[in-house]
Amino acid sequence: MAGTLKYMVTGASGQLGALAVDELLAKVPAAEIGALVRRAEAAAPLEAKGVTVRVASYDDPAALNAALDGVERLLLVSSSEVCKRAAQHANVIDAAKAAGVGFVAYTSILGAEGSPLTVLPGEHVETERALAASGLAYAVLRNGWYTENYTMGVATSLEHGGMIGAAGEGRIASAARADYAAAAATVLTGELPASGTIYELAGDDAFTLTEFAAALSELSGKTVGYTNLSPEDYAAALEGAGLPEPVAAMLADSEKGAAQGGLYSDDKTLSRLIGRPTTPWRETLKAAL
Repeated sequence: MAGTLKYMVTGASGQLGALAVDELLAKVPAAEIGALVRRAEAAAPLEAKGVTVRVASYDDPAALNAALDGVERLLLVSSSEVCKRAAQHANVIDAAKAAGVGFVAYTSILGAEGSPLTVLPGEHVETERALAASGLAYAVLRNGWYTENYTMGVATSLEHGGMIGAAGEGRIASAARADYAAAAATVLTGELPASGTIYELAGDDAFTLTEFAAALSELSGKTVGYTNLSPEDYAAALEGAGLPEPVAAMLADSEKGAAQGGLYSDDKTLSRLIGRPTTPWRETLKAAL
């Protein structure tokens, strides 16, 4: 027996997982929190915060079985390995079931089942169905876009004096990654929802990429335009900039889906869960500058 842990966060050294650990630390004692990482060298920063670190890859069922032993509530942060995720998540779900985990919250994607995006939602839907079939008590956190998905490209946009994309006039209801982490911590530590509860999570305000470029121009003092491309031309441009073909195709598909409303929602569940308005996208943009 590895010892009882009330809460466990997978992918705890990643961008969302690390923030979720911090949000849990603000709510519950560090001794109640476990952090799952896939490499031992990622443990030190988490151990310094007083949480228990266990090492297991999503690809290693035996290590997952040991790592989830004694865990009561699990936050399953979706893998970053597109096309491998459904199998990896199934390994975690199987291990959670074997370990007798009492509740699993899974980070899916906004509007998963009816989304006009065609690359990203499939594995999320498959995972949601695996959870439903597992017999575990669970909830689904269908996260919308992170504002950081766009602010990470600010330096390049400023260097070239322009942004490119394929989202047209599609509105993107994004929120800061920390907002989604806060929601996950709220669901994990609160009175547990009915099993199978789905939370559609999106930012309180939204933007088009034309509006984003205009705000970037205003905040930076440099003129930045937005050029809308076809999804095919956008994918080709991303490949030309050095991105691998599958990543370029996924990003272009996401933009095509955004043009059809796939990254927009006026649902205010996210701000209700965190007890405050979501972080304005302009604020995240300003911080990135």
